[in-house]
Amino acid sequence: MATEIVIDGPADNRVDDFRDLKRADRRPDRPGGRGLVIAEGTVVVRRMLASPYRVHALLGVRRRVEELRDDLADVSCPAYVAPADVMATVVGFHLNRGVLAVADRVPRPSVAKLAASARTVAVLEGVGDHENIGSLFRNAAALGVDAVLLGAGCADPLYRRSVRVSMGHVLRVPFATDEQWPDALDTLRGNGFRVAALTPSADAVAVREAVARPGERVAVLLGAEGDGLSDAAIAASDVAVRIPMAGGVDSLNVATAGAIAFYELGCGVR
Repeated sequence: MATEIVIDGPADNRVDDFRDLKRADRRPDRPGGRGLVIAEGTVVVRRMLASPYRVHALLGVRRRVEELRDDLADVSCPAYVAPADVMATVVGFHLNRGVLAVADRVPRPSVAKLAASARTVAVLEGVGDHENIGSLFRNAAALGVDAVLLGAGCADPLYRRSVRVSMGHVLRVPFATDEQWPDALDTLRGNGFRVAALTPSADAVAVREAVARPGERVAVLLGAEGDGLSDAAIAASDVAVRIPMAGGVDSLNVATAGAIAFYELGCGVR
């Protein structure tokens, strides 16, 4: 059972892992920082507690910590309880969700290991926006995508905003990174994947016409908003696919486009 500890003032150094989260030079989850993963709100904290990420502390107002009591029954870590004003001073802003948890990162699988165990993979190139990354992971989890491969130029999916927007699903969908780009696609192809690159090009096949055959392993390749996929990534793919749209509209938000492609290609749940 987590050990409940009352925090009466913001200067208590036991809650330093949660301190000044708005300051980029202090954030424990920033690139080059201490490598911590931060979950916000009871739903996301609950998913973190059920994930491979080892939680080593919580900070919350009493009501939110009480809501997690059953989830904390088998967890050995401090659960710091603080008044809302004390918590806001520690964190650096008022947290409507009322509870935070911090955990250590877990080792990432190699691309080869990820490819060997998955049937469907979302592959991202240059997706640098943390909210889009979080939304893509949430959509991947909802639509049965087994894993995510992050190529060149992608944001860190374990950044606090990405974890929050994903509703904690980034903590349960396996992911790998590979800067050898687009060579990583060869690893997928070597494991039997057909790589489908999403592009608005009129020459691409309508995504509904490229539906996966039963038992086929599929990798859906998505690029950054604006620039889209690089020519090299499209050339390294097996098929270019597009989402037909009404006249005057040339693109969708990358997370929305990904959700449509995951569904139409039969990646998972139908």
